[in-house]
Amino acid sequence: MEKSAIFETSWEVCNKVGGIYTVLKSKAAHMKSMFKENFFLVGPYFPQGKQAAFEEKLPPEDIKLVFDELRHEGILCHFGKWLIPSSPNVILVDYSGYSHKNNEIKKDFYEKFGIDSLGSTYHDYDEPIVWSTAVGRMVEVYANSHKEDHVIVHCHEWLASGAGLYHKGKDSRVKVVFTTHATMLGRTLASVEHDFYNKLETYNPLEEAKRLGVHTKHQTEVAIAKTCDVFTTVSELTGDEAKFFLGRVPDVILPNGLDLRDFPTFEEISIKHKLFKRNILEFVQYALFPYYTFNLDDTIIMFTAARYEFRGKGLDVYIKALKQLDLALTKNFKGKTVVNFFFVPTGSAHGIDPEILENKTFFEDIRESIVSSMPKVQDRLLYRTLANKKIIKSDLFDDNTLRELKRKINRFQKAGSPKLCSHIINEDNDAILKGFKQAGLTNSAENAVKVFLYPIYLTGADGLLDMDYYQCIQACQFGIFPSFYEPWGYTPVEAAALGDVTLTTDLSGFGRFVLSHYPKKANQGIHVLPRGKATDDEFAEILSKRLYEFAAYSKDERINQKMEAKRFSNKFDWEHLIVYYQKAYEMTR
Repeated sequence: MEKSAIFETSWEVCNKVGGIYTVLKSKAAHMKSMFKENFFLVGPYFPQGKQAAFEEKLPPEDIKLVFDELRHEGILCHFGKWLIPSSPNVILVDYSGYSHKNNEIKKDFYEKFGIDSLGSTYHDYDEPIVWSTAVGRMVEVYANSHKEDHVIVHCHEWLASGAGLYHKGKDSRVKVVFTTHATMLGRTLASVEHDFYNKLETYNPLEEAKRLGVHTKHQTEVAIAKTCDVFTTVSELTGDEAKFFLGRVPDVILPNGLDLRDFPTFEEISIKHKLFKRNILEFVQYALFPYYTFNLDDTIIMFTAARYEFRGKGLDVYIKALKQLDLALTKNFKGKTVVNFFFVPTGSAHGIDPEILENKTFFEDIRESIVSSMPKVQDRLLYRTLANKKIIKSDLFDDNTLRELKRKINRFQKAGSPKLCSHIINEDNDAILKGFKQAGLTNSAENAVKVFLYPIYLTGADGLLDMDYYQCIQACQFGIFPSFYEPWGYTPVEAAALGDVTLTTDLSGFGRFVLSHYPKKANQGIHVLPRGKATDDEFAEILSKRLYEFAAYSKDERINQKMEAKRFSNKFDWEHLIVYYQKAYEMTR
């Protein structure tokens, strides 16, 4: 009986760059369950130490024979396992010995597919094309030695397209599935065109690609999209782009999911929220309390997290909405504070801001003094309670301790203004920080809305928050993702799965999926706001009103919304969504 062998190929296999890494990692268990040991994730091989998630192992004998043949051609393949719970088969391809084929590959692709790669640079374009073409050759050798198998190479994004074009350029029985997660031209245009979606049908794709300097990647994407056996995208939005920019309507939409077995229950979330929120509030205290104080019990924590795409991720309108929220809270909701974290890595941060670091040191010194005094305080309070005596101030701290605390508090207090960024960056060239200042969000005592740019990846050991990304999500209460360009959007799904009330837009693939499949659920825990037909200013007003509603929630309303978000996130488990991949593979027969 014919069996399927799947070679799912991506630059992000065991190599975290963006959201595709999460797609591959989270669905690996379901792919392995369907195809057993005939499922292979294929990625690039880098020098030792750069792929800590990969454990090399001896390949099975049939795979070893494939590798041995390829070695004579300069293609060195490494077999092993991805160090994740499902432990799927991984083949990492070292293409350095194949790079002498660079010009030959590009000449071949020009003659067969019309791809103009003159002027392309090695690391930017040629390197992934050489790698993925080497992958195509590897799959060919496998197919030649496993003639009884139905062999599929599944290419994610243009970077892996060489593997598919290699087979489409010859008489090959290997079937090619191609997935674009975001068209190269669409992502580039959306960053500079404010009316991108309304002008889709008016663009001349090749002219625009040349104007923007992405024509080689665009032509590669067009070639693989038009020639592959099954063409897929991750959302209806990207499907619309593909129709106009790539010249083909997708055969299947492959929505992105999560393996929710890896996520905590709502009961666990409730416990962890209290624990991690304490860490967040400690940061708030040493970042702001040297200058002024406010009521932490009436403080809401919101966040956004994204690649640094100021317009594409909606950071520009989020800041405008926060400006309006600040005015509304100051006028109508005195005493309420909303703290907003922008977890947006800049790539240029170099060290923690020394003033914040000093504040933290003084804060921890005060806390240690109080903690060390607690045994005596507890004894005195216990005695007073048992003796039915009135508790007085001296029962808490003796005079020496009070004097010491006052000295340390005086050292902690500062004049001036709090920081807007946790780390040292070039503030004059940073769009987020300039946006804060233009909106009057300066973290002054008068601002009801506080803002922080946290411009590094959340590793769990950064010297400040010391929490990883998922822990930071659980510390917050609301996740805000007002994207203008978002082919799918993992962040709102992850936030909901971790118990945050979540907001996205109808210009994200995820938001569009919610509206089309679960329209009655669109504002229950996971909120989808209409951005498609609104101007930036109109949408900023819509967003600010929803943020005000969030801030005004009672504790019970907030808990109910969090529970709805968690329940709704279960719809996006791979258990339900893997069927779309099955459909795509069945279409290759």
